[in-house]
Amino acid sequence: MIDQILNQHKEEFDKAMDHFLHELSSVRTGRANPALLNTVTVDSYGSKMPLEHVASVTVSDAKTLVISPWDKGQLQAIEKGIQLANLGFNPSNDGVIIRISLPSLNEERRKEMVKLVGQLAEKGKIGIRNVRETIHKEMKKAESDNAISKDDLQVGQKKLQEVVDKLNEEIKKHAEAKEKEIMTV
Repeated sequence: MIDQILNQHKEEFDKAMDHFLHELSSVRTGRANPALLNTVTVDSYGSKMPLEHVASVTVSDAKTLVISPWDKGQLQAIEKGIQLANLGFNPSNDGVIIRISLPSLNEERRKEMVKLVGQLAEKGKIGIRNVRETIHKEMKKAESDNAISKDDLQVGQKKLQEVVDKLNEEIKKHAEAKEKEIMTV
């Protein structure tokens, strides 16, 4: 019964981790990364679409992103979308592609980014905790309904805590790696 409850909520743990990793990938480091533009939406043919649905984003060198739209008529809309996303980038349009040269990060900005990574890690841990609380309540309810014994409840809580500790450790490792990447000049 305990394993069944844990397995039912495995997907929620996975979603919390995926969300954390997605948020972490959008934090800017000193290097160009197409994930920096994940939050950009473009007005395309009357609807808002993610940038990756209307163009390909590639890295030409360590400090430059190149955006190649599939429809050249979308260049202005893509450029406007990047500016509206307020990411601190200034796109340059040459009529065929859009180039974004990433400015160098100064020490103060790097420290701000490290703080942001810490906040994202804390949000990720909160997401994991919320799932844990849901599972914990479900186990308590099963015990009060006499579906499981007190001993089973204790074993289940221990298993649950092991899963949570493992995920929190994974979040910590990802956050530390991102912080190291940010602080590397």
